[in-house]
Amino acid sequence: MSIESDTSTPSLKSRIRGCLLGGALGDALGYAVEFDSIDQVRSRYGRNGLTGLDLLTAPSHFSDDTQMTLYTVDGLVEALEWANSGVGADVNACLWLAYLRWFATQGETAPPSAPVPQTRWIDAQEVLHQRRHPGKACISGLATGEMGTSARPVNPDSKGCGTVMRSAPFGLIPHITPDAVYKLSADAASLTHGHPSARQSAGTFSLLIHRLVSGEGLREAAAGALAQAVGLDGVAPELPERLEAALRMAGKGVVTPEELVQALGEGWVAEEALAVGLYAVLATLPEAAPPEPARHFRDAVVLAVNHSGDSDSTGSIAGNILGAYYGEVCLPPEWLAALEGQDVIRGMADQLVKVTTGED
Repeated sequence: MSIESDTSTPSLKSRIRGCLLGGALGDALGYAVEFDSIDQVRSRYGRNGLTGLDLLTAPSHFSDDTQMTLYTVDGLVEALEWANSGVGADVNACLWLAYLRWFATQGETAPPSAPVPQTRWIDAQEVLHQRRHPGKACISGLATGEMGTSARPVNPDSKGCGTVMRSAPFGLIPHITPDAVYKLSADAASLTHGHPSARQSAGTFSLLIHRLVSGEGLREAAAGALAQAVGLDGVAPELPERLEAALRMAGKGVVTPEELVQALGEGWVAEEALAVGLYAVLATLPEAAPPEPARHFRDAVVLAVNHSGDSDSTGSIAGNILGAYYGEVCLPPEWLAALEGQDVIRGMADQLVKVTTGED
């Protein structure tokens, strides 16, 4: 038995809640330092950087990463609601409509060529109506009024991390095949980002979450996700290269923020963000004793956000991974106490639970 398998098996409901809340916590911690260099972070928070939401003097906010993740959940929930009622629905069309509704919360107006979506529960949640530095490609892709596809994506050259940071929910749907998880995620990435690495990184991240929810350990799931990425048809070489570097560096343990950025990048593009988040999770996983979930969460997210780069996205990815693996037990109570919009996040998590399992 591996050390990491000693933790008790969480329920699907706990994994879904843990993944969405964990991502929001990582996002909120990283958003506070997203545009700061590591020298600026150290000057504000000390040698160890920003180590907790309690250190923030201003209210902690999550970014567009959490907003779009929740709208991904809503698009999936709508498609599953149609399916449960016996009506087939185009899943990617449901996701596009969900993202168009998010687009409206950012103060943007879609062109006349775009459909007008019907409002849903999520659209009335004011905490999601804040403009928190949305990704340029997400905005410009939706502004075209065209529903991108893998065969004909919008923003064909964009490989920003705006695909990866919103893609954990695809891995949370039970009872579907890995191929279906990957296709749903990659197709949805094509709605805003057209570069192969953006789509493939999103799909690989969703498969990683799917493996964890299916019961695999962290190292096992990471190795499996890398193997699947290597085997993709027409894979963008930078994706397996970054993932291989992340797993290799995780074997060294915790490195400095400067070393992290030099080896894996700053996280502004898709494969770098995934690599940094995954590295942070694996590098802080104890070797000689069973992990204490909340401590592992704190250590990993702190490592994921303290660098010169896209700290909210790398933090949210690390939080998604650990929440999906441990469930809610890993979420630090003092961090949760400072997190905005918990009722909205839990509400969307519970909608996904109900539509997939029938459980309230």
